[in-house]
Amino acid sequence: MSDDRSPSTPPAAEALTRCDALVLGAGQAGGPLARALTDAGRRVVLVEATHVGGTCVNEGCTPTKTMIASARVAHLARRAGEYGVHAGKVHVDFPAVQARKDEVVAQFRSGNEQGLTEAGVEVVMGRARFTGPHAVQVALPDGTHRAFEAPLVFINTGARPTWPDLPGLQDVDALDSTGLLGLKERPEKLLILGGGPVALEFAQAFARFGSDVTVLERGERLLEREDEDVAAALTEALTADGVTVLCGHQALEARRAEGGLSLRVRGPKGEKTLHGTHLLVAVGRTPNTDDLGLDAAGVEVDDHGHICVNDDLLTGVDGVYALGDVRGGPAYTHAAYDDYRIVRDALLHGTHRSWRDRLVPYTVFTDPELARIGLDEQGAHEQERPARVYTLPMSKVARATETGETRGLIRAVVEASTDRLLGATVLGAGGGELLSVLQVALHGGLTAADLREGIFSHPTWSEALNNLFMQDPVEVPGAQERNDPR
Repeated sequence: MSDDRSPSTPPAAEALTRCDALVLGAGQAGGPLARALTDAGRRVVLVEATHVGGTCVNEGCTPTKTMIASARVAHLARRAGEYGVHAGKVHVDFPAVQARKDEVVAQFRSGNEQGLTEAGVEVVMGRARFTGPHAVQVALPDGTHRAFEAPLVFINTGARPTWPDLPGLQDVDALDSTGLLGLKERPEKLLILGGGPVALEFAQAFARFGSDVTVLERGERLLEREDEDVAAALTEALTADGVTVLCGHQALEARRAEGGLSLRVRGPKGEKTLHGTHLLVAVGRTPNTDDLGLDAAGVEVDDHGHICVNDDLLTGVDGVYALGDVRGGPAYTHAAYDDYRIVRDALLHGTHRSWRDRLVPYTVFTDPELARIGLDEQGAHEQERPARVYTLPMSKVARATETGETRGLIRAVVEASTDRLLGATVLGAGGGELLSVLQVALHGGLTAADLREGIFSHPTWSEALNNLFMQDPVEVPGAQERNDPR
């Protein structure tokens, strides 16, 4: 007998579980929130479709940065002679690199699982779908279903790699970032579609592992949101590591070919065909909202599928929230974790803070690292914000010279009227760590003069801030100054 029930109707024999809160997704917002609500005495059910820890632990930050660490060791070993050390020929044991990565991921995932268990959170593995504003049906791995209701529902289902509409793409066994992380053998010739952070981190790492890597970017240059000289310096560093960068190139068609695949592309000089053994697609991410049954809940999404929320991360449905990548905005683990804190404080402590007015830093974990917070120079010009821009090449930083890491620069944008920081960019070894010093200064309202005259340990990376603010700045005029006829 056929089952003609609609997908949004729970099976008749299904038991209904009522709880205080439902959390959909065990990512870096959902997991901590589930624990906090449980600690506050709420009965919480957390539903996770694949694995606890979300993208960060399982397919993002943890595995990629672990692999990047291995790639950097290989890079330093090849440079050993520059430091007067002779290490011999470098051989990368790629299966061992992957095994190390898998061990670290398992450790982090286990820690997340243990934290939920110890807190008393009920974790249900399965795929959730709304059947009403506060009702969810979960398809379990064994084919059965469970139904849940709660006055509070938190959507933290994250995002997945975007697959472009490229002819032949599905026929050439193309990989997304998750697929690339799962390879058992090192790719001989890796083609990468996309020139964003994910693409560039993988490009450099695999070039250092010994792969022949080509990056194809549709835009005129890499990292168009960054200052042009910063993007150019990072492009130069990638090229020095053996990465071929093709900007202004659009992929037209993928085909199977002997030994792998071919990719027909159009560039500034016309069409040509590239050959590779593997193809990585890294052109963006798509929110996991299309299979949640949001219509049944009355939850609205924007044109890109991101869930619409107010300042408190509340959707248009009372008691239903969205946190992390699924709601759009900066797709960073630390932003998702701060979403958790915003909701936690609003619900448990009665304090309210908007996600819209926060400054979110980010780091691209290439080598050198690219880290930024707030305004850069091109942003100051675009906003016609009266500012002073200070820039210091890493070649003038003592620590950089001593460690042989002179690629990159430090840049700070300072408000002309107050001498306070508006933003900073660091391209250099450990750039994310040095940016954190500038971020704390920004949050603390310190001035350029404070940092110029501050006492930092010698010779540290942070000591470079003394010299940074001793440089002659570039003046960015405001709109009124620009239009002054005098």
